[in-house]
Amino acid sequence: MSRKRQQAPPLTERSTDPADYQRVPRAVAAMPKDFANGFEIAPHSHERAQLIYATAGTMRVATSDGMWMVPPQRAVWMPAHVRHGIVMSSDVTMRTLYLREDAARFMPDACRVLPVSPLLRELIVRATELPMHYDEDGPAGHVVALILTELRGLQSLPLQLPMPSDLRLRGLCERLLATPGDQRTLGAWARTINASARTLARHFQNETGLSFGAWRQQARVLEAMGRLGGGAPVTEVALDLGYDSVSAFSAMFRRAAGASPSHYRPRSQGE
Repeated sequence: MSRKRQQAPPLTERSTDPADYQRVPRAVAAMPKDFANGFEIAPHSHERAQLIYATAGTMRVATSDGMWMVPPQRAVWMPAHVRHGIVMSSDVTMRTLYLREDAARFMPDACRVLPVSPLLRELIVRATELPMHYDEDGPAGHVVALILTELRGLQSLPLQLPMPSDLRLRGLCERLLATPGDQRTLGAWARTINASARTLARHFQNETGLSFGAWRQQARVLEAMGRLGGGAPVTEVALDLGYDSVSAFSAMFRRAAGASPSHYRPRSQGE
């Protein structure tokens, strides 16, 4: 018996399967997909480089080298073939760009946090509404060209949380991430891994490039971004993360993130 020939996908086809976007013959392929709070995408990698972005909600992106919290005002650049996992910190409307190798040549060769301007946000949303095989010579092609122009001018933000490779230290860091408001001193944490405070301080600096205090503060900033992006009140976040006052937390957050905590909360909720 002869087999029926499989039909080619229609030009207007959309997909929520990332595999469908890896070899589509276009410089940029944009995939829309929504996820519920708490959903986890297991560690994986893609043939194409990826801009991981959400128009609403917050997600945590992690590789073997670091962790990034991604609120709606930010995106994570993920080079091709880098293994990463994603956890949704709230309901997320993810809008992902997959860039072909030639289109991604001017982008960083390592993971980076990038700002997303209102213009870039609208361009990304429009790109996810295009058919997978959009007309490169028509209006869709101009949208994609403008996206690439906008990406070319972006400056990365220092919002990575480096993760150590040493297993004992990595386990301790994971405990700190699970309890970011824990106020224990460096010495107290050192005793949990049978080390001296001096030894732990040296390990932190060697493995992450940050002091213990700087690493913990960065962890708290990223945790705050996630909670604020999910709509948690600023006062609640400040107290949960171990700060005695909202003003102290807000001052720290503004120095580290370059914006007030309220900037990271959903626009519809206000303060």
